[in-house]
Amino acid sequence: MHIVVCIKQVPDSAQIRVHPVTNTIMRQGVPAIVNPYDLFALEEALRLKDQFGGRVTMLCMGPPQAEDALRKCISFGATDAILVTDRAFAGADTLATSYALAAAIRRIGQEQAVDLVFTGKQTIDGDTAQVGPGIAKRLGLNLLTYVSRIVEVDLDARRIRVERRAEGGVQLLDTTLPSLITMLEGTNEMRFASMDDMLRAGRCPVRKWNKDDAGIEDLTKIGLKGSPTIVSKVFGPTPRTEKADVQVVADSNPQDVCLNLIQKIFTTHPTLEEETVERLSA
Repeated sequence: MHIVVCIKQVPDSAQIRVHPVTNTIMRQGVPAIVNPYDLFALEEALRLKDQFGGRVTMLCMGPPQAEDALRKCISFGATDAILVTDRAFAGADTLATSYALAAAIRRIGQEQAVDLVFTGKQTIDGDTAQVGPGIAKRLGLNLLTYVSRIVEVDLDARRIRVERRAEGGVQLLDTTLPSLITMLEGTNEMRFASMDDMLRAGRCPVRKWNKDDAGIEDLTKIGLKGSPTIVSKVFGPTPRTEKADVQVVADSNPQDVCLNLIQKIFTTHPTLEEETVERLSA
């Protein structure tokens, strides 16, 4: 079995700040981490590798420093890693990113056929959840999104069965390989890196592909040229001036406190009571 796991190195969102004048994200001094959602995809891929054998190839598109993220994934047990890096990829949106990654996966498949492609459900810096489906569309792979559990994989029959979380419940889906899976958060727990794998991660050569190595055929579909998305402004949330209304329940009946709070809300928002009654009576 050959599995490709796509990851992204992202800035730690807990430490991101927005410049007060330019309204752009200030990345200086912000540590870079592996996109947390991608780690759930990696762990699931490693579990399949433990069960069926084979190899797990890590794939990342980013600047040269993204090599650190790939080595971290190797320390968890991935087989090898490829970094697609070229100045021509700079400024890529999700459309251009999916094109470049799909080309790289196609090139990886020439070395050994790819059975599964894993991604996280989305990244914490973009939150679009578009790259995984974009890759699947470009490669003609069966797409399984928001997967919460892999129920069964039958390599002989070339089939996979998964549970997918959807609105109102869980869907049980059965399809053929090759497929692309976007893993949901909280579906597993990332293993600890072993000493042997950590030493191997330090020695393992991370292959670096430029646009030619990745098999990019149309340069107008990568980087800024291939990115129709335009970000007009980035801004931080405006701090709220209103303070929380604290209700003391110790010496009062909880029902009376709730009624007083509801009445206060209706007083502050005069039309809310009428709208609420209309919705409840509809």
